[in-house]
Amino acid sequence: MSGLTVTKVKDLTGPDLTGRFGLDWADLGCATRCPDGRTLYVFGDTFGPVWGENWRSPTALWSDTTDLAAGVTFSAAVGGTPAAQLLSYRHGLRISTIIPSDVITIGDTIYLHAVVNRGFGHATASGIWASTDNGANWHDTGARFPGDAYDRRWNLATWDLGDDGWVYVYTTAFLRRGPMILHRVRPAELTDPQAWQPWGRAGDAWRWGAGPDPVLDGVVGEMSLRRLGDRWVFTWFDPTAYRIDAMVLGHPSQDLRRTERVTLIHGTGWETQDTTHVAQLYGSYVIPGSTLDDLHLAVSQWKTDDNSVYRVMQYRVEGLGRR
Repeated sequence: MSGLTVTKVKDLTGPDLTGRFGLDWADLGCATRCPDGRTLYVFGDTFGPVWGENWRSPTALWSDTTDLAAGVTFSAAVGGTPAAQLLSYRHGLRISTIIPSDVITIGDTIYLHAVVNRGFGHATASGIWASTDNGANWHDTGARFPGDAYDRRWNLATWDLGDDGWVYVYTTAFLRRGPMILHRVRPAELTDPQAWQPWGRAGDAWRWGAGPDPVLDGVVGEMSLRRLGDRWVFTWFDPTAYRIDAMVLGHPSQDLRRTERVTLIHGTGWETQDTTHVAQLYGSYVIPGSTLDDLHLAVSQWKTDDNSVYRVMQYRVEGLGRR
């Protein structure tokens, strides 16, 4: 991490922090700027006040924070207190849970991509839901991406809008099972899976409409793609190497195999943690307001043996834009 300064800013969720919203235990926290200027943070499986009780997913909190270095705070929960489940379904045999993968704001609409599970880890499909009132209410757009499509690599998504008018979308298998592929789509056709153009090999060259073929090898976990100025940043959890990495890109379609990957936070054991070594870490969502030189991430941590730690944290990475 030569040339980088990585610090933990604060815990974002936990009984003492977000318990007042009925959101005591939560993870993930992918975020987007709302049309009204607030930031919406969307969380995965949520419980409270006791671990395992009042199961909801996804949930969301609004934030008015503009000074990220001072730490993100939350102003209200979607649905009031306790924070409501954004989507209308019951946790049961047909749908065990729906896990958010990313959000994006285009015009006056916020779109949520999420993975539908029938038994945790078995993604039957992913889909897109939308809100036209800053995240307060959500409707199903009807967009569905088959769970087994492209060797299950169409499950988990991250996206952003380029200055060329295309939304670029990286996708991978849910629950960390393989490499990543790339599509692009016009904003007006975001909820039409047939309009998503794959990126793949055509002979010795790569082109839109071919493939999709893997653009990053290995196993890709939770991820976040964002355009920051005239460049892009891609962060992801690498479960094989047990760390959170980042790439600075000129464009999402560039050759990622030849792009420098920078490790931001290493995984470690619970007894050996320090600022840049975190036990049972995952996630890595770019927080709106970030720049390449001052990047803020929502990082999750879960102590799975006793569930005593299950939270989202805010990390700050300074100096990435100088690489």
